[in-house]
Amino acid sequence: APDACTLPWATASVHVSAPVARRSHVSGSVSTTGASTWENAQPTLGATAGGTVALGHNGNLTNTAELIELVAERYGSKRRGELARGNTTDTALVTALLAGDPDHTLEATALEVLPRLRGAFSLVFMDETTLYAARDPQGVRPLMLGRLERGWVVASETPALDIVGASYVREVEPGEFLAIDADGLRSSRFATPDRAGCIFEYVYLARPDTTIAGRSVHASRVDMGRRLAVEHPVEADLVIPVPESGTPAAVGYAQQSGIPFGQGLTKNAYVGRTFIQPSQTLRQLGIRLKLNPLREVIRGKRLVVVDDSIVRGNTQRALIRMLREAGAAEVHVRISSPPVKWPCFYGIDFASRAELIANGLAVEEIAASLGADSLGYISIEGLVEATEQPVGQLCTACFTGKYPIPLPPDDRLAKNLVDQQQLPLGSPEDGLVTLIPSAGAAGALEHP
Repeated sequence: APDACTLPWATASVHVSAPVARRSHVSGSVSTTGASTWENAQPTLGATAGGTVALGHNGNLTNTAELIELVAERYGSKRRGELARGNTTDTALVTALLAGDPDHTLEATALEVLPRLRGAFSLVFMDETTLYAARDPQGVRPLMLGRLERGWVVASETPALDIVGASYVREVEPGEFLAIDADGLRSSRFATPDRAGCIFEYVYLARPDTTIAGRSVHASRVDMGRRLAVEHPVEADLVIPVPESGTPAAVGYAQQSGIPFGQGLTKNAYVGRTFIQPSQTLRQLGIRLKLNPLREVIRGKRLVVVDDSIVRGNTQRALIRMLREAGAAEVHVRISSPPVKWPCFYGIDFASRAELIANGLAVEEIAASLGADSLGYISIEGLVEATEQPVGQLCTACFTGKYPIPLPPDDRLAKNLVDQQQLPLGSPEDGLVTLIPSAGAAGALEHP
């Protein structure tokens, strides 16, 4: 896996029992705008004229500075609700905007606020009687609608529907707003759809048993492995995955290449993904605890080690060292995604460009840095084909630098994970965007 932490698989999900929406479960997502602190934990709460709103958010907004000013303009203070209690997230900003209008219903307020949001957002929120869901016009993050015998479910992945015994109905469409109460489901549009779903959901984020746009994520990953074997063949004795997220691609690589598949690494089930841990210390500790080689399987073997992605390189470097110490004769690394060269501003914890190992290094240099005998990445064309989605309907920014949602030139996107040094100037064609350091959401709250 990338150097990675366990993503909550039903991020921003709500389970409501019918006929009235009164029981709920809301779970937050990984690192939206703001630091990873308890104050920023989801769901966020806000007092409305008629009760309380609870909101879960999967994604990352790019216009938080504008939204902070909107809160101040409407309510006379930038510190409102959870913002006044130390929450610095874009999630708290949205909650403050939704909760603050005593003259309108929550539904009416949402229809006024949602068109003003920019970036990636799959939102689920509710008050005492109604469940609401909304998805950004690009549909960057998934959001699914399910049906119970006497209720509805909204979740970020289809397995969450299976777990609660719900049947899949459809995706919440990009730019769609849903309201569900005792009278049933109401759908409306707050924006024109311009689909650009995150391709990294197929690579790593989604559970393998998830279905996105009618395509099984597991099937996509196996196909990535097959295409990777065609693009980067090698003579070897054994194909092994980096469990668990590298396993489907490793199966595909073995099937296509004819090299036997085996399990050469055991995974500690009690340690989560490491690449989305918010600090280098936690990531390194997670790697050491997470995986251990099976010496009798790999001793003397020429190995093909298949992983889903390389972000910082921490996991792969440590793994290659372990495999060589365990007696591997050769270690050939194959990656079922292209090189990650650009940070994500839409909800994934890819930090600064300086931390991305593929930024500024050739593939051969990365292989040398990791200690691998060879390294091969799938092409962007091969990856897109494995998803069976049109390239024009996918966000590939972390691989290409082409961001489908504009990034404001005068804002650091309120993302404390982004490098504080100014990125170079550039044009949309070369994938560069001008980002000038500023206070962002957390800093803006400290200033009048």
